[in-house]
Amino acid sequence: MNDSTKSIDAVIVGAGFAGIYMLYKLRQQGLEARVIEAGSGVGGTWYWNRYPGARCDIPSMQYSYQFSEDLQQEWEWSEKYATQSEILTYAEHVVERFGLADGMTFNTRVDATHYLPDQDQWRVELDSGEHIQARFVIMATGCLSKPNYPNIDGLDAATVPVYHTGNWPHEGVDFTGKNVGVIGTGSSAIQSTPIIAKQATSLKIFQRTPNYSIPAYNEALDPDYVRELKSRYREYRQENWQRGFGADFDDNDQSALEVSADERQQAYEARWAKGGLAFLAVYNDLVFDMKANDTAREFFKSKITQRVDDPALAEKLVPSTPMGCKRLCVDTDYYEIYNQDHVSLIDLNETPITRIDGNAIVTGDVRHDVDAIVLATGFDAMTGAVMNIDIRGQQGQTLQDKWAAGPKAYLGLATAGFPNLFLVTGPGSPSVLSNMLPSIEQHVEWISDCIAYMNSHQHRSIEPEPSAEDAWVAHVNEVADTSVYPGCNSWYLGANVEGKTRVFMPYLGVPPYVEKCNEVVAAGYEGFALTTR
Repeated sequence: MNDSTKSIDAVIVGAGFAGIYMLYKLRQQGLEARVIEAGSGVGGTWYWNRYPGARCDIPSMQYSYQFSEDLQQEWEWSEKYATQSEILTYAEHVVERFGLADGMTFNTRVDATHYLPDQDQWRVELDSGEHIQARFVIMATGCLSKPNYPNIDGLDAATVPVYHTGNWPHEGVDFTGKNVGVIGTGSSAIQSTPIIAKQATSLKIFQRTPNYSIPAYNEALDPDYVRELKSRYREYRQENWQRGFGADFDDNDQSALEVSADERQQAYEARWAKGGLAFLAVYNDLVFDMKANDTAREFFKSKITQRVDDPALAEKLVPSTPMGCKRLCVDTDYYEIYNQDHVSLIDLNETPITRIDGNAIVTGDVRHDVDAIVLATGFDAMTGAVMNIDIRGQQGQTLQDKWAAGPKAYLGLATAGFPNLFLVTGPGSPSVLSNMLPSIEQHVEWISDCIAYMNSHQHRSIEPEPSAEDAWVAHVNEVADTSVYPGCNSWYLGANVEGKTRVFMPYLGVPPYVEKCNEVVAAGYEGFALTTR
């Protein structure tokens, strides 16, 4: 080890909500840990995603840490769905409140991390030229943190500004008087285009696949509601752990097919009036039974035709895929923008984008001249940020090679052949099919408890046994195959990234997942190989 290499207990990659809490937990255990963050501040996805209208799609009273009752009680959210700026302020508050900033290094990327088997250490290489040695490396890189740039001929040579919603300028963008082209109709486009439409002279939205979107009906939080919920916050959070998505979606145990058509229509209308992702939980089989799903799809189609004046255009905005197999979106007046004369939809199934020609998006032989291009093309989800780092485990095996045919991770927490390397909400865990913040906390606490166990039992290293990992990956896919989720080309399968192997990555079902994690620990870390000093 040369003079410029320092040895510490743990390197944490990423200063989002996972990295913040991981640093807190390891410090509580008296360990020396350091967070490395590419951005100039904390917040992770809420640091980078500053596009117009960026909000959380989980109600703010649920999208927060629960490890500190004092923090839960003292923090005040202003709206039903928190804005990006409010969530970022919350993250900054947590860092300041618990004195964590001095354990974080900003404006720095981890280029590589290589395992040193003779020392049971990881050598972490930073783009600053610094090297750190650490016993543990924890990838808190986030599920939605590597923007996906489409492979469009001429994009790099565009003569107009090109913005990606996942890497938005911090100073904001004013589209007043501009002709704007937005490529993509996922969540970030659905949130941003109503605001862009208010500014732009013209707005052309280039759609490959339409998405399902439910009204948010966002509003200021009722102080009486907040007071009542805070009076039983701890119990409320415990109740949510028993719910399928780990969030209070007012889950219904009935099947959509065991009630009359009139009763079902009334239930759908009531959920629609409430708004938000809870629509998916109106019946217990919407994501498991295609006949049940079809009833929701028909209802949704009727709602779009009510919101969009032009019947032919409304038809183009109706997805043909099962409801829920792509992440449901939450909007404020998205469909209504298509009733405005200066907003138009370009259906890429009819005429795909052939190239960017200077200041024009070209579809077929048609040039669409624009003053700015917005890429709302999402992320290389679940694995992109981890695979972006040169990670080498036992015998120099790279993670890129190991995951070339799809990611393999035991419980989404660790991967065989890479000792003492942990993943927070990795592939094979509920992650994006759950309320992310509680899921992050559950993973961080599992990892920190595991490290404490290793230290108290003189274990040098831990990694999954390949057989346990293979069995878990098979189980994740077996569970997924009982649902509608693998039924369309979504980012859950990596289908939005050219060349990426299509494997369903999240685990469906928070309660059974947490139970499995607890069982593994109770059985002495069953499925993991532990070495002793």
